[in-house]
Amino acid sequence: MSTGDATALSIEIAQTSEIPDVADIPVVILCGGMGTRLREASEKLPKPLVDIGGKPVLWHIMKTYEHYGFRKFVLCLGYKSDLIKNYFLAYRAQVADFTLTLSDDHTPQFHNTVGDEAWEVTFAETGLLTGTGARLRRVAQYLTGPRFMLTYGDGVGAVDVGAVLADHLASGRIGTVTGVRPSSRYGELTTDGNAVTLFAEKPPQTGWVSGGYFVFEREFIDKYLDDDPALLLERHPLQQLARDSELTLHTHDGFWMGMDTFRDWTELNQLWDSGAAPWRVWAG
Repeated sequence: MSTGDATALSIEIAQTSEIPDVADIPVVILCGGMGTRLREASEKLPKPLVDIGGKPVLWHIMKTYEHYGFRKFVLCLGYKSDLIKNYFLAYRAQVADFTLTLSDDHTPQFHNTVGDEAWEVTFAETGLLTGTGARLRRVAQYLTGPRFMLTYGDGVGAVDVGAVLADHLASGRIGTVTGVRPSSRYGELTTDGNAVTLFAEKPPQTGWVSGGYFVFEREFIDKYLDDDPALLLERHPLQQLARDSELTLHTHDGFWMGMDTFRDWTELNQLWDSGAAPWRVWAG
């Protein structure tokens, strides 16, 4: 099945009476980490607010989901959560024209719609040092539908999240994870004795690794998560889900990069500045 066909299938399935439209499926984004390996860029900011081309990486992730019809977001906050809240509270004022009359209640009068997004964003305080699984558990009250999407707040990719949903629905399993093949950080050598016959810079890894961009049925929270504040999603919950044969792989051969280091941040900004950012699937 092609990517386009998979996306069309997800939309067709989502329009049936049993399954809500994708606009009603919440997207949980893990935004609570400290980003210690990205200290040069994130010392004063939470990692999801570190910018690519002047916009937070979190914004890029949300724009990707919006492109495929998703509108509802639940942000699992932790480190410097006030900065993330304040960014969105002042979102329109940062980019739109407005007039402010300082003799009244100081309410801005906006003159255009720049900065308007068709988003509904829930900001959930999930603790400073909470594990990723515990963060998800703590937003369970906001996940009232049959399923939800989930990803990390520090990686971008040209991922067709509509196709991820389609694979999930077709599988009938509890969870789906997007497998990616990120480039190696090192040059790969092919040799014949002590002669190098091929030098490949940053070749893709041969095996699949988790790139996030998950889909879960709501029952995942009740069956696989507990109240341990140190619970990591990537350990017992997902490992047990795999052992139970309830985890589907959606393969993504296209661009994906986690923004883990200053080097990653620099490379992502260079791609954006060149006008060739492969994850920019949205228009405008």
